[in-house]
Amino acid sequence: MDIRIETGDITSSTADAVVVNLFEGMTSPGGATGAVDRALDGAISRLIAQGDIRGKSGELTLVHTLGKIPTPRVVVAGLGKRQDFDIDAIRNLSANVVRFLRRPGVKTVATIAHGAGIAGLPAAACAQAIAEGSLLGAYRFTRYKSAKDDENGEVETVVLVEHDPAKAGVMAPAMARGVVMARATNLQRDLANEPSNHLTPTVLAERARQVAEAAGLEFEALERAGMELKGMGSLLSVAKGSAQPPKMLRISYRGRPGDGYDLALVGKGITFDTGGISIKPAAGMDAMKADMTGAAAVIAAMEGIAALKPRINVVGIAPCTENMPGGAASKPGDVVTAMNGKTIEILNTDAEGRLVLADAVCWARELGASRVVDIATLTGAVTTALGDVCYGIMTNNGDLAAAVEAAAAAAGEKTWRLPMFKEYDELVKSDVADIKNTGTGNRGAGTIVGAKFIEHFVGDTPWVHMDIAGVDIGDKDRGWVAKGATGYGVRSLINLALELAE
Repeated sequence: MDIRIETGDITSSTADAVVVNLFEGMTSPGGATGAVDRALDGAISRLIAQGDIRGKSGELTLVHTLGKIPTPRVVVAGLGKRQDFDIDAIRNLSANVVRFLRRPGVKTVATIAHGAGIAGLPAAACAQAIAEGSLLGAYRFTRYKSAKDDENGEVETVVLVEHDPAKAGVMAPAMARGVVMARATNLQRDLANEPSNHLTPTVLAERARQVAEAAGLEFEALERAGMELKGMGSLLSVAKGSAQPPKMLRISYRGRPGDGYDLALVGKGITFDTGGISIKPAAGMDAMKADMTGAAAVIAAMEGIAALKPRINVVGIAPCTENMPGGAASKPGDVVTAMNGKTIEILNTDAEGRLVLADAVCWARELGASRVVDIATLTGAVTTALGDVCYGIMTNNGDLAAAVEAAAAAAGEKTWRLPMFKEYDELVKSDVADIKNTGTGNRGAGTIVGAKFIEHFVGDTPWVHMDIAGVDIGDKDRGWVAKGATGYGVRSLINLALELAE
């Protein structure tokens, strides 16, 4: 999809459809919507008076222009109540509009800058949200479909029409930033939607290498022998049951002079999770192809960071393997040793994400990372606690956690910080090793237990853990969130790097 900004009059647009808007409760359209209404001899006003257009959030009304203006169609998008309208609403609206206009003949869409008028929102932020929403809403994963339905066309161009040249000058770079953010998010979606037989750890490593090379980034893939030399026994214990070789990936971006990294992004890359010997129920196991969503988010975020060029050094690390119940697989009760020398009692082989993250976090620290943020589909417990509305974050550093929360909010992603009280440390203590990989009994706090385990490998490095297991897969299209892999976390991580660079 081509997304750009043009200076001009929306009533003169020759696009296949023009998008204007209306707040709930308004009886007379103003601004650009009013101009279009006047050009249509009051058609929008009449529809408002008749109750066909009410301006409610999510409402989309198609009006045929019948030759009165160059465009054949006008869509009036409801903005809801003015006091509830924000940047995320613009992102969702733009996504919904693109889906609504996905039909034969609608290839080009012209839109006004929702929110930048009487709503008083920053013009640049509105433009970025329109770009993000349009690209995220247009996303579909159809690689393995042999035929495409004629009724499901694709919008090819979205043009933001702004009458004020000065405002357009502010909006243009923001739209370009939004395009980078959304394309990175869609890259993560592509990776996470891939069937696991098409995306083994080896293939994921190759895809990551291609991304890094295209973006001018450093790339390294540790093979099994390299992991053994570094003592990564925690990750290797997960890989033992699979015929597929594991990979530990590093993508490095250097935006400032000097050694070390200001930020490490670490993503769980289990390309398929059966649960290992502690095997999962069959129902729903197909979704475990997306247990590498964290790794995909890191790879995609590194692409976006490279494109936006913040003055910061960032390293992305992705520990990748399958978790399979092969004859050599780890067994409950086994004890393994991580890169930092800590011994781990494996009580449940389905708690494998924390095992691969342990060595990845250790490597990030060895590489000189001064901050670490990991992202993972780590626990089913986070879905029980928070559902699919937000994801959990846990931390040993309030300042870094606040930065992650702000970065997520700017991306339209909701978060909830869970406690890391010292009393939870008891839940990962082992009788036969330094720590164990799951809690015991019915004491709950499963999401926190996962974070407490990872904390043992962080030391005193500022660290945030993002458990996105409740939001990584969507069961339907909903605003900027797509059915299938949602893309959660990518824009948050990019925003975090941009924020820390400032």
